[in-house]
Amino acid sequence: MAKVYVFDHPLIQHKLTYIRKADTGTKEFRELVDEVATLMAFEITRDMPLEEIEIETPVDKTKSKVLSGKKIGLVPILRAGIGMVDGVLKLIPAAKVGHVGLYRDPETLQPVEYYAKLPSDVKERDFIVVDPMLATGGSAIAAIDSLKTRGAKHIKFMCLVAAPEGVKALQEAHPDVDIFIAALDEKLNEHGYIVPGLGDAGDRLFGTK
Repeated sequence: MAKVYVFDHPLIQHKLTYIRKADTGTKEFRELVDEVATLMAFEITRDMPLEEIEIETPVDKTKSKVLSGKKIGLVPILRAGIGMVDGVLKLIPAAKVGHVGLYRDPETLQPVEYYAKLPSDVKERDFIVVDPMLATGGSAIAAIDSLKTRGAKHIKFMCLVAAPEGVKALQEAHPDVDIFIAALDEKLNEHGYIVPGLGDAGDRLFGTK
């Protein structure tokens, strides 16, 4: 079963509080999401493999460690996931970015893919799928389905806030995908919103209603 990592770092929790606040404006909201994504990327990359190379410092030759060339792919779920991309790229600038676009069918309420563009070397990359919210889990499951259909083998999911219902659904659908979240919230309400949550992340990021 997939592991769930809840980040309790003080800086993440502090910034998340202001992300949640209803009176936080679009500019500040966007900046805070970017900053939390960077902090979370620091944690999610903890197990990246290293190799030792020989370098020359101003004083002497020495052996030191560098990343061993593992290729990373970053996939935001459109549109709110875009708000987390730059924050992750600050730490992993060589990552290639794919996109998966989904909308909810008004009758079935199931996610429908309308766009997918991924790096050509999908099978060779470790992917991080990002979206601020994990509510019902439908979009995350569909996005990861899309990656696996195209050959992705190693995938992690990262979001700001999650509902227990979404975590459970994602674990059951993709037991090999570990889940990284800044906060595990109380529940979903009757409209499918996370409680207490942070509202509609896409609207708050882009100033739409």
